[in-house]
Amino acid sequence: MNARSVLVAAVAVAFVVSLPALGFVQAGEQSEPTQPSPAIIDGEPDLEAFAPDRHFVPGTASELSLQVANDGEFSSGDPDARELVTTARNVRVAVDDDSVPFEVRTGTQAIGSVSENEPREQVPFEVHVPEDVDHGEYEVDVELEYSYTDRYFPRAQSARERTTTTTETITIEVDDAPRFEVVDAHSDVQVGEEGTATLAVENVGDEDARDVRLTSEATSSRLAFGERETDTTHVDEWKAGERQTVTYDVVATPDASARSYAFETTARYDDSEGVPGADEGITWGLTPAGEQRFSVESTETSLRVGEDGAIYGTVRNDGPTKAENVVLRYTDETPNVVPIETAVAVGTLEPGESGEFRLPLEVTGEADAVDRTLDVGVQYRTADLEQRLYEDVELLAAVEPKRDQFDVDVTDREIAAGETKSVDVEVTNNLDQTVTDVEARLFADDPLDSDDDEGFVEELEPGESVTMTFELEAASGATAKTYPISFDFRYDDERGTSQLSETTRVAIDVDAPEDDFPWLLVGLVVASGLGGGAYVYRHR
Repeated sequence: MNARSVLVAAVAVAFVVSLPALGFVQAGEQSEPTQPSPAIIDGEPDLEAFAPDRHFVPGTASELSLQVANDGEFSSGDPDARELVTTARNVRVAVDDDSVPFEVRTGTQAIGSVSENEPREQVPFEVHVPEDVDHGEYEVDVELEYSYTDRYFPRAQSARERTTTTTETITIEVDDAPRFEVVDAHSDVQVGEEGTATLAVENVGDEDARDVRLTSEATSSRLAFGERETDTTHVDEWKAGERQTVTYDVVATPDASARSYAFETTARYDDSEGVPGADEGITWGLTPAGEQRFSVESTETSLRVGEDGAIYGTVRNDGPTKAENVVLRYTDETPNVVPIETAVAVGTLEPGESGEFRLPLEVTGEADAVDRTLDVGVQYRTADLEQRLYEDVELLAAVEPKRDQFDVDVTDREIAAGETKSVDVEVTNNLDQTVTDVEARLFADDPLDSDDDEGFVEELEPGESVTMTFELEAASGATAKTYPISFDFRYDDERGTSQLSETTRVAIDVDAPEDDFPWLLVGLVVASGLGGGAYVYRHR
């Protein structure tokens, strides 16, 4: 056997021995199910340095204010743990002036932690620019040293830590040309909406500018210029020291956060001599307002199986902006709860303001008397009168058991066999609404009957009673016992819809007839006859 054969055999033996470790089992054996392990959390920070004001004048000492942002990368794991692996800790910032003709007089700056949502807005460095420095652009290296967790193992509750240094290059410009600075920026845009960004921009240079084109670029797709990556606005004349107001149309996507988003602007212009120039790297930021939110609460319900009712409640505008023409809209698809009105107006609501509503509903006779959760939506219009629907709300409503629409009380429930009598019936409206054109009908089966079996009243308010009179007859041969009669009612509800009530049964007691025949007189007559016959017989 040669050496190659020995090696192959050894590998084969090692493979067979390792089979159980690889999860193979012999025939007849069962492997125990394995529990899924929590996903390993992977990611890393990505720090960037920006210089909002990068223009310097020869012969001056100025402040170079850096911004440090973190556009971290999240590779895998629970999204809620994103910050664990994307936050840069113990960040140190240093500016290297070895390759530029000016001096940075501030050493390394320690700025703590930098997360994705909390950038460092101002990291100041003192810069001295000599008078003899040539006008132009200079590249300056910014060193960022930091520590971070690049991998976390949830099952072992352990982490892998790293320390790294990155170098970012910023551009410094020394000139006396027109220079522009964003001194104020604000917007009315909300998350998921369109809006306007308004900038106050000042020409901080010593020279006038003409035909100025301000082209701005969004650094995130979540807050940008709609489907465009950039947008440009134009100003004809711009004097040195003058402040102008410019606007952009911006869109915040539904997955945007209520945090600051960075923009970069380039100003292209002609100077006072008609020479084209550009001022690049003008940075500014916008924070969109949060998504419009509402809360809905039911304060009272009058829902009952087989009846019309309503839910009473309030709609609160939780902000952040005013909501015009607020409407509560019923969106549930439960078959046994039917909206009488699918939408009810609440009115215009300021942030924090609440409005009341009454939502009328019908609960069918097939419904169960249980507490229900019903889907609703809050429809409103934005400041631009664009219609929106907020659906992250629901109503809790209790449905009461079924009841008789009318209570029936017969005061005299006795009748003798063979008797015909008038029966007074007290009818009470048991509904929570006024009903009209109420037609009552009496039904009786043999041996009971009625030739006057109808009653009528024009209107009955909730809880109101009326007495109706019916004729009832008991057959002469009726057996003395209890028999049922029944009533139903046809009426118009408050919507003018004709309704037929459930049948109400009432017990009637039939008594034996009173014995009024003169049996004593008959007996006397018979006795007298017998006495007379005896006298005649004896006389004979």
